Amino acid sequence: MLTKSNKTDVIVVGAGPAGIACAITLARAGREVVLIERGLFAGSKNVFGGAIYTKPTKEIFPNFEQEAPLERRNIAHNFMILGEEDSTSIAYRKDGNESYSVIRGKFDRWMAQKAKEAGVILVEQTVVRELIKNGTKVVGVKTELEDYYADIVVLADGVNSLLAKQLKLRKEIETKDVALSVKEVIKLDKETINQRFNVKDGEGVIGEIFGGSMLGILGLGFMYTNADSVTIGLGVTLDDLVENNYRPFEVLEKLKQHPTIAPLIEGGTLKEYSAHLIPEGGYNKVPKLCDNGVMVVGDAAMLVNNLHWEGTNLAMISGKLAAETAVEAFEKGDFSRKTLKNYERKLQNSFIMKDLKTYRKLMPIAHERKKAFMCYYLKKINSFFEMFTTVDGTPKRENYHKFIKSIFTDRKFSELLKDIWALIRLVWSILI
Repeated sequence: MLTKSNKTDVIVVGAGPAGIACAITLARAGREVVLIERGLFAGSKNVFGGAIYTKPTKEIFPNFEQEAPLERRNIAHNFMILGEEDSTSIAYRKDGNESYSVIRGKFDRWMAQKAKEAGVILVEQTVVRELIKNGTKVVGVKTELEDYYADIVVLADGVNSLLAKQLKLRKEIETKDVALSVKEVIKLDKETINQRFNVKDGEGVIGEIFGGSMLGILGLGFMYTNADSVTIGLGVTLDDLVENNYRPFEVLEKLKQHPTIAPLIEGGTLKEYSAHLIPEGGYNKVPKLCDNGVMVVGDAAMLVNNLHWEGTNLAMISGKLAAETAVEAFEKGDFSRKTLKNYERKLQNSFIMKDLKTYRKLMPIAHERKKAFMCYYLKKINSFFEMFTTVDGTPKRENYHKFIKSIFTDRKFSELLKDIWALIRLVWSILI
């Protein structure tokens, strides 16, 4: 028989955004929650380099804009298409308070403190070794120190989620379905950041970077302005790193040296370097999300919208939905898969799964045509603007004809047809 010492209502494994959102929602509903984190503190293992979004964050922390340690309010979103030496940039600006840059080491600690204030019991520096089962039901967790028991266990233990694998809720991740993200935080004074990114105090910029050192491979770069630093990084699928024998820090170093990027971080000093795995499989790779006595949330559930660099907001809302499902389970006194499956239904009806479903064809098509979409056409965009802005005495119509002709001479007609067909399939899957 199982002993009932260390018994609580819910155990949440992992104090990232998904785990904290789940735990605090449960605590506010009057449930007793133990939140177990293996790091020194919440956020200590995080490699996030970006933004939190206002609307989903307010669902968990209504007053976060007044209380949380925020860096800058993002007013611009820059898209940078890099060739070997040239680039094309498109910027969208709107001061709508839709997102803020944060340092997750600070922000997660703040969230964890809010959770403790709500009544969550936070256990840090503790590794969950395995799940405890009674028959087919999960009833607790084993740590290196002691065992904890609960009616429901929520797994928010990240992309590798060994616990979800233990339950056979998910398979081993394929290298094409996960990216290795590396980032640096580069210290710069506030005035320099304001000048280089054309913002005022408290205003920030998000940058998405295509090409450059990532030409021809499935990788995207990112840049975020903080109060007195700039975060720059990239994510590249593991199979591309292996196939090309690339080392991610070298790809990042080369990106930093690009003529478009280098002036933005010139004179800065390295404050932090980190690396982390990011789930990239999308809708088709979402695992089973529940079983008897257990639910899976956040990165552990592969809930990342890689095209939009959205993960934190998906994590928080998935944690909230899991908590709401747990509250319903306690009201019924039923913790079986039949009841917890309501979590899957809630996800399917939310923007999370609807967005992932919208882009369900993105990664398969991107893998299929990566040399075209991540190299050839990026270079073509830049060559068009080079032609368009050049004044050399050649008639414009002649330049236009030459550029259009190059599309058909630089690439085989059969490959162009494959590219067009891939694009049609992608657009069709998004719109229909």
